[in-house]
Amino acid sequence: MALFGRHRRLPGRYRPELERDERVLAWAEVGDNAALVATNRGLWLPLTPPARLGWHEIHKATWSGEKLEVTAARVAGEGPGYEIVEDLPSVEFPLAQPGQLPAEVRARVTRSVGPSTHHPLPDGGGARVVARRVPGRNGLYWTVRYDDGVDPDDPAVREVTEQLVAQARAGAEVGS
Repeated sequence: MALFGRHRRLPGRYRPELERDERVLAWAEVGDNAALVATNRGLWLPLTPPARLGWHEIHKATWSGEKLEVTAARVAGEGPGYEIVEDLPSVEFPLAQPGQLPAEVRARVTRSVGPSTHHPLPDGGGARVVARRVPGRNGLYWTVRYDDGVDPDDPAVREVTEQLVAQARAGAEVGS
């Protein structure tokens, strides 16, 4: 246990290759030979080789008391000053001794979310415009997540989306 009981020390066998200014915040074993590791930059997944999801890349993370379920987003397209994202399938990680990991994941994902608004689109459906904070980067990262059934390649959808993102960006600049 670390000083003042903050967190247990991460065994070397679980330590991913961290960036120079990256530090471990919490971790939990997943099975016998792997661990989820939360850092100030993101969540390291127990893959071969290990892979890190930035906090801004995690759309949702839920803790059931036994399993941490993580839903990441992938970039599906882009527009001027924003990226179109969609969810990847959720992945569950059973954690017998979760420690502070679920709380840290929740806090970091929540902190990464900036202004978020949902807007109806003219021909049905809607678009959620979200600003995310990216650790180690100044400014906001803008994304758009369309409701099911919306065609992101429709020129009318593109035009409205560009206007919505521009308005959100302007509002965020005024509010800062």
